[in-house]
Amino acid sequence: MHPSALSDALTATRHRSFIASHLAGGFAALAAFPVYLAWAGPMSWEEMALFAWMVLPVGIAMFLSRTGRFATAHLLSAFTLTNLIAWTAMLTGGLHSFALAWFAVVPIEAALSGRPRVVTLTVAMVGFALGGVAVGSYLGTLPPQMKAPLPFEAMMMISALVAVIYTGIVALRVDALHRAGERLAREGEARYRLLADNVSDVITRHRANGDVVFASSAVGRVFGFAPAEALGDGFFRRVHVADRPAYLNALSVALHDHRSTTVEFRIRRDADGEAGDDYDRAAPEFLWVEMRCRPVEADATGAGDDGVVAAIRDISALKAHEASLEAAREAAEHASHAKTRFLANVSHELRTPLNAIIGFSDILRQDLFGKLEYARHREYVELIHGSGEHLLQVVNDILDMSKIEAGAFELVREPFDMAGTLEGCRQMMAHTAEERQIDLTLEAASNLPELHADRRACKQIVFNLLANALKFTDPGGRVVVGARAAGGEMTIFVRDTGIGIAAKDLPRLGTPFVQADSAYDRKYEGTGLGLSVVKGLAELHGGHFRIESELGRGTTVSVSFPLNVAAKDAEAAKATPAAAAPAEPKEPAEARDNVRQLKRA
Repeated sequence: MHPSALSDALTATRHRSFIASHLAGGFAALAAFPVYLAWAGPMSWEEMALFAWMVLPVGIAMFLSRTGRFATAHLLSAFTLTNLIAWTAMLTGGLHSFALAWFAVVPIEAALSGRPRVVTLTVAMVGFALGGVAVGSYLGTLPPQMKAPLPFEAMMMISALVAVIYTGIVALRVDALHRAGERLAREGEARYRLLADNVSDVITRHRANGDVVFASSAVGRVFGFAPAEALGDGFFRRVHVADRPAYLNALSVALHDHRSTTVEFRIRRDADGEAGDDYDRAAPEFLWVEMRCRPVEADATGAGDDGVVAAIRDISALKAHEASLEAAREAAEHASHAKTRFLANVSHELRTPLNAIIGFSDILRQDLFGKLEYARHREYVELIHGSGEHLLQVVNDILDMSKIEAGAFELVREPFDMAGTLEGCRQMMAHTAEERQIDLTLEAASNLPELHADRRACKQIVFNLLANALKFTDPGGRVVVGARAAGGEMTIFVRDTGIGIAAKDLPRLGTPFVQADSAYDRKYEGTGLGLSVVKGLAELHGGHFRIESELGRGTTVSVSFPLNVAAKDAEAAKATPAAAAPAEPKEPAEARDNVRQLKRA
């Protein structure tokens, strides 16, 4: 048999029966040839043609074995048999021939193909051949009648007997195919029912109107009612009223759009054998389920109807988990907002006494009301002033970070010259660089375009980056601040030859209160807020923040801003809530950038 017929047991049975019967018929004709020759003597060319035609079924069987084209093979077989009967009838008396009864056998054999089109074409061929015999008999154009070896009555009896035997063989083939089909259907039904009854999902089949025609036994385990109660509209009546449109729409999409679909809905679970459509119970229990539908078409034989097969699983635990996650997320957001408000309030309250501490200590440093008597007093005043400056910087960073997280940091965009701004920042930090014996230089092109951004926020970014670079660079090192424009962006960068950062610490930097060196005995002071503020301000501008570093080789921090701010502002407006209140004024940049005197202490 052809390999294409081996994938289906019923198709293989049909091919096997066709090939076997045609080989048997062809070889029987070959075996009868010498017997007939010995009995009847020399044959005419008409008789030779009859025997040659009777051997053709062998070739048809080989054609099916080679190609697997079952319908074509049946048409060839019908054509061969019809022409054989017509030729025999023309040679044995036309309409009075004993062979005419065989015309009834041809459509019967064609029915074995299981194809209505083959049967129809076969009936047309038989009618055409019978009409040809009738016209030839009427017009007298038939070939000369062949001399029969036996009397007409004997030939008629033999022909009828052979026809009955042949028809019986065809009937046996039909019965064998029928029994094979029933057996395969029972095996398939048992196999699929075994699967449907033992999987945890509920399997249902629906008609085009949504009624259930099959429900697996898992209905009882999952929903608490018998499969028979789900038939018809029983399943639909248990679907939550609010979810029925989605349920019906999923079935409709699968049926009419011929594509798989998934829907989630609630279905009432019966307890203790409860049934019916009782929605007035005190507390009906509803389960969340997920139904996956796919369309199914009628069988190739025409059995069954188009419909939908659905696999339904209980997802109540998943829904409960999602609800708990949502509650946890809301609680976390509430805690984050509370933390942000707390930090903002505390930072605001700390700034007032800090301003007094810094101001009065500065008056004492300048000897405005008399010179201090002891050098120790001056040292203490310097420590107080330096500590106040440091604490004010921490408070300002916390305030900035809380405003950024709360979406309350208002950007005031204006076009300005970035090269001039960087030079101003470099000059303000030059004193600190000189004290630490660090070479601080500017690297910026003279033709930089104007940047449309918040000037004060950009200065704060540069100051924070320079402060970090100077802090982590040893004496004799070098710090470079600069800017470049390319690809629709302007990038501000600060590059140093300092201690560098380990690769494992790079992903954590930029998170509030996270530092690469967080041990209690760390060498460098700080809160870990500087880079967080830089990252937050960059994102508010629609830009991005990047760190490149290697231990012992230095660090480069880059902040990129879009030059085309229209598109970036629209994107940032979607991701960041509108500012709730204007930013509070800060201390002048000059005061915030004074050298921290704590290091000297």
